[in-house]
Amino acid sequence: MAAGLSPHQFHRRFKEMTGLTPKAYAQAHRGKRLRGALAKPEVKVVDAAFDAGFNASSRFYDSAEALLGMQPAQYRDGGAQARIVFAVGQCSLGALLVARSARGLCAIDLGDDPDVLLREMQDRFPRAELIGGDVDFEQQLAQVAGFIEAPRLGLDLPLDIRGTAFQQRVWEALRRIPVGRTVSYAELADLLGAPRAVRAVAGACAADTLAVAIPCHRVVRSDGALSGYRWGVARKRALLARESAD
Repeated sequence: MAAGLSPHQFHRRFKEMTGLTPKAYAQAHRGKRLRGALAKPEVKVVDAAFDAGFNASSRFYDSAEALLGMQPAQYRDGGAQARIVFAVGQCSLGALLVARSARGLCAIDLGDDPDVLLREMQDRFPRAELIGGDVDFEQQLAQVAGFIEAPRLGLDLPLDIRGTAFQQRVWEALRRIPVGRTVSYAELADLLGAPRAVRAVAGACAADTLAVAIPCHRVVRSDGALSGYRWGVARKRALLARESAD
């Protein structure tokens, strides 16, 4: 091979550095190109597919929804016709927003101002149909708030997890970390069989949009110090203190 390695050595070295097999990496890159192509004004879905490297429309439609979390035309149109139910409330960590797509919870956000959380959700899918939750959905909001207070109870609700192949691997590993335990970014990369992908692991943690359900707060620096957290280091500290005390 041009890299001077056997196919087996190349495969192993590639996975160590990126956290993905060459095939999965190519798929993730194709997904990124697809999202970029669909963002172009007035683009046709089929043109975006070929721009992203799909060489057959059948292959594209077989994998597009998994890559995007919705139909390609919906993604191109900013989530048009996508139906997202949401509710905003309060928990011990401040304002709490929970949103659900047809697949499951697609957002759990924490913050200081509920209006800011709502605007951020609107920015994600500017043309989606946003619907205030009914009494049944308010109960799901209460379940999430209860899970924040008592994480050992678990959260028995379906999740709509959207991300690249590598991000989803990281998030899956995070969900296996027991309550009360932490790992470093380097340890998490080792668990994935990708010891050189520490920065990519940190990036996947930062891209998490399902607070507490995907417990990226359980990842710390190698010296045990707390690093950045999408919803604020103070909330990360509070979550860890609560879990270690249970």
